[in-house]
Amino acid sequence: MDQKTTIYDIAKKLDITAATVSRALNNNPKISEATRKLVLETAAKMNYKQNRLAQSLRSGKSNNVGVIVPRIDVNFFASVIRGIEEELHPEGYHVIICQTHEDEKREIENITTLMNAQVDGILMSISNMSKENDPVIKHVVDKNVPLIFFDRKKKMDGVSSVTIDDFEGGYLATKNLIDAGCTRIAHFSGDRSLEIYENRFKGYEQALKDFGLEWNPDYVIQTKSNVDAGRNAVTKLLSLPNPPNAIFSSSDFAALGAIQELKENGIKIPEDFCVFGFGNEPFTRFLELSISSVDQSPLEMGRMAAKVFLEQINNTDNIKIEKKVVLKPELQIRKSSTR
Repeated sequence: MDQKTTIYDIAKKLDITAATVSRALNNNPKISEATRKLVLETAAKMNYKQNRLAQSLRSGKSNNVGVIVPRIDVNFFASVIRGIEEELHPEGYHVIICQTHEDEKREIENITTLMNAQVDGILMSISNMSKENDPVIKHVVDKNVPLIFFDRKKKMDGVSSVTIDDFEGGYLATKNLIDAGCTRIAHFSGDRSLEIYENRFKGYEQALKDFGLEWNPDYVIQTKSNVDAGRNAVTKLLSLPNPPNAIFSSSDFAALGAIQELKENGIKIPEDFCVFGFGNEPFTRFLELSISSVDQSPLEMGRMAAKVFLEQINNTDNIKIEKKVVLKPELQIRKSSTR
């Protein structure tokens, strides 16, 4: 078995103390530039590799940041992660990505694993509003490890968040449908125990109220974020005595399913029926019938979440910083809602 090169080997080679070698490798200002350069060159020639775990234990920093998302195979979360990495990598941080698959038990395992790995911070989008994960999240806060929610969040003291204005997004999307002449507007809602879906619903509801349209509870259907859910929800809507003539969906995937089902029923879009989605997934603009959607600025959200983390980790005043950053949504108006 090959012997690993140690700082004592380098010290012996250069006829200096091991303490001097250690200081040089860790850029201690007490070491001259000439000595530091000599130590680094010798270490490279001798194939010396620093023990990162020991180094992090000494410094109290691992230079690793945990990112927890419901799923990584969705463009929104992939773009958020890209934004986080683009901001943190130049600062010397590495990102550890975990998925919950909407499972709170898995979320708890992810948080526990990241804490055991001594990450310098955790950026996360929660799976649901279950209180089962509250103790482990509180443990993160109590340990003074920066915790930043993005997109989906809980209201917790000492925790920063970066979101978009989901209420405004829901309001503007519904207003666009009203401006297109739609008077019976349905809504595909996600799990409204999550604040983002509740706020999108409230924006939809307020727009109907402001423009004198009646809210029909039969028009509001909770759906999952997938194509089949959208198709099934449209089947229910079309069976109503007075079906709607528009849908504002909290999910682009459900919106796509709705369009497919409407077309199969011989309903023309947008002439007879308009559809507006949420998320601005890439497919929405590349379809022959492009889908109007609310853009959530995921790249900017990721960058902003990383900036909030850096501000907290670099804070030397021992004062807890709690930030609530709210980004403005932008409408991408396309064929599915343009008459």
